[in-house]
Amino acid sequence: MRLAAEEGARAMEEATKEAVAVRKNMARLRELRLAKEASAIQAQIAAGNDPNAKSKKRSK
Repeated sequence: MRLAAEEGARAMEEATKEAVAVRKNMARLRELRLAKEASAIQAQIAAGNDPNAKSKKRSK
């Protein structure tokens, strides 16, 4: 029984470490995505296009 408890504790510790690693990776990827989106918007502004402008629809 003691061996099973130790094995369970080890498994929980491993799962916790893996969860922390996944969260760190998700945060890193989120920062990369946001930086990419910001640079794309800056490029649009530099080119003279308003990234938030709504397109005008033509009526028939």
